[in-house]
Amino acid sequence: MEVVIEKQYPVSAGIPAAWAVLSDMHALATCMPGAQITEDIDATHFMGSVRVKVGPAVAAFAGTIEILALDAATHTLKMLGKGADKGGSSASMELTASLLPGENGHCVLAGHAAVIVNGKFAQFGGRMMNSVSDMILAQFAEVFSQKAQALQASAPAGAADAGGSRATGDQAHQASPGAAVPVAPTAPVVATEFNALGLVWALVKQFFAGLFGKKPKA
Repeated sequence: MEVVIEKQYPVSAGIPAAWAVLSDMHALATCMPGAQITEDIDATHFMGSVRVKVGPAVAAFAGTIEILALDAATHTLKMLGKGADKGGSSASMELTASLLPGENGHCVLAGHAAVIVNGKFAQFGGRMMNSVSDMILAQFAEVFSQKAQALQASAPAGAADAGGSRATGDQAHQASPGAAVPVAPTAPVVATEFNALGLVWALVKQFFAGLFGKKPKA
């Protein structure tokens, strides 16, 4: 089953700080609930894992991440992720994420993703998969924004403007996958482990809200 997702999220920081997070796979992975990079194979290939908690049980997914393109001129990342669990379920995601100018010196994170799931997760259906994706991506975007904001606040005065000039000046170019990119220092914020039990309850409330035409109470 394939689900196509296209979203835009406001980021409480400028493009230079946000790009430092977006172009650093280790920093980016910690924005995703339960995800981490477990091994650097080379400059464009990584091994990773995602943990999903359902009550006291924990399911682990292992997979690979490939950076297809990293364009410093347009602040765009293209990547492909693939993973599977021990139960035989698998998933892949081809993602294009870019940073757009926003208001008040901030920016917008725009993403387009095609997700393909096989196995028991495909049984949830497209509607539920979209709801799951919305919840995961909302937390991802929130943590991404916090990381970029923290990075911008810790940067020396004028550093952000200088970074922006380098990204958009004559030296700006399409970075090859192996080219050096800005590296974001570890920020004191990471996404919490994804709790599927809480997700199921939220989906149940959404279902009954749609059934009776009422918004669920928190």
